[in-house]
Amino acid sequence: MPSISRLSRKRAWLLPAVLLLAAGCSRDADQPAEHFSASAGQVKPVASSPVTRYAAARFADQVSFGATPELVADIQAKGFERWIDAQYAMPVSRIDTSPIVNYDSQIPALSDKAYRYATGQLYTSLLTAPDQLRRRVSWSLSQFIVTAMNKIEPYGSLAWSNFLQQHAFSNYGDLIRAVTTNPTMGFYLDNLQNRPTSDECKWCSPNENYARELMQLFTLGVAKLNIDGTLQRDAAGKPVETYSQKDVEELARALTGWRIDGDFDRTDFRRHDKPLVPDTWRAAHDRGAKLVLGRSFPAGVEAGQELETIVSLLMSHQNIAPFVSLRLIQHHVTSDPSPAYIARVATVFRNNGQGVAGDMKAVMKAILLDPEARRGDQPGADTVQFGKMREPVLWYTGLLRGLGCKDPLQWENNNGLMVPAQRPFDPASVFSFYMPTDRAPGSNLLAPEQRLLTAEDLSWRLASFVPEGVKRAGAACDAGAFGRAYSNSPAAFADLVNERYFRGAMPATLRQNLIELAPTTWGNTPDQKAISLLQYALATPYYGVIR
Repeated sequence: MPSISRLSRKRAWLLPAVLLLAAGCSRDADQPAEHFSASAGQVKPVASSPVTRYAAARFADQVSFGATPELVADIQAKGFERWIDAQYAMPVSRIDTSPIVNYDSQIPALSDKAYRYATGQLYTSLLTAPDQLRRRVSWSLSQFIVTAMNKIEPYGSLAWSNFLQQHAFSNYGDLIRAVTTNPTMGFYLDNLQNRPTSDECKWCSPNENYARELMQLFTLGVAKLNIDGTLQRDAAGKPVETYSQKDVEELARALTGWRIDGDFDRTDFRRHDKPLVPDTWRAAHDRGAKLVLGRSFPAGVEAGQELETIVSLLMSHQNIAPFVSLRLIQHHVTSDPSPAYIARVATVFRNNGQGVAGDMKAVMKAILLDPEARRGDQPGADTVQFGKMREPVLWYTGLLRGLGCKDPLQWENNNGLMVPAQRPFDPASVFSFYMPTDRAPGSNLLAPEQRLLTAEDLSWRLASFVPEGVKRAGAACDAGAFGRAYSNSPAAFADLVNERYFRGAMPATLRQNLIELAPTTWGNTPDQKAISLLQYALATPYYGVIR
């Protein structure tokens, strides 16, 4: 595989321009150009709608893996809420796991083939799934309810993706229950190894991994929260802890006693498909009395009944509503939402208006239709602090969907060209790619995604293998419209990029830079030159931040 550094040398001319634009980002610089003209490849104007094209394209950034002309037109035609309802009504899209259901992962060639299939299918799903909102929500969930391909094998990651797709619009309590009995999670966080020490099994010992992460990362967090997400503090001003180590130990005891449904076969990955079942061996589950977060668990209770108590306990905890609400807001709308925004969404999480807590459909509507989320539908109306950085996967899928690509790009050897900084469903640890509490350097502003925006990632966004990959894609992408616009004139090219990627509101500074850079852009054909210049436009902060 070619190295980024070697392939990026010929693109070095772009780096000073990108950095200059980054340094020049100001409130004035962010204002859209006063005029832009139509150009080839744009969508025809839709009939009069209360949703402007700019607002529809902005909404598309929040609910999909990248705006397309068709998606923007559909949102304009339906309006926000009706479009959401139409997405809720769509069948669940799933990835076909059958090609890798049987193989020996200890044979490198077979393991590599399975990995390439899984990563390619995941990207294809992100790019083409018709239920884009569900796909985006399941992607959000995957980043704080984490499993990773590096431990659970490629089939496990596809099964986990399909599992989250199935539950993305369900009830959060049902999701917790299903996650606990999901075999992929059982393998990843070792709950399948969680057994009490007893006379029948002196070699057994409780495994606390899942119990700890269930509270810390999936539901409650480590400090008590007010409904608006602010920390509760004691008399000394220190955050009040949500749970103790003793709570982890007691919860781990309550979570003992689950096994896969059927016999284990190392080469048959269908073990990831069926929920875990209570082990019939009586020594597998701790039936003693327990005390978790102040709630008593009586003695003599089976694993399935204890799980129901765990779900009830977590769903009734004061933290779960603001905890989950913050993470979903961050992944869809803005990294640093106001306490009032969190409180409004958390209130819906606690009660959807019909006495039901954890209704994910109601929560997502509350997030996406909130006044704070929609304020920026009028260009320039929002604050400079609002928005989120476009993490590497969203940058890459946004680029490809704007080009009409149906599959990820490929290297010359037909291996998928994947974003190295963020491999879907394969983070390095259970703490995912970044923490929701990560802040911008030298600032108190929450900006978790910034952790991934490194010099290496910027070099990748500008690398020459991207236009070469688009060329190899052929009919699987529609780069021709950009090549034709580039051949027509630099201004026509800038207009098309403006309409396709910048909501028709590209800043005048960037538009002028594109026009001036066009004659010296790298590439052997108009299409290559167009994609090369497009990369530069999308590497700037104007596209790199979703506002």
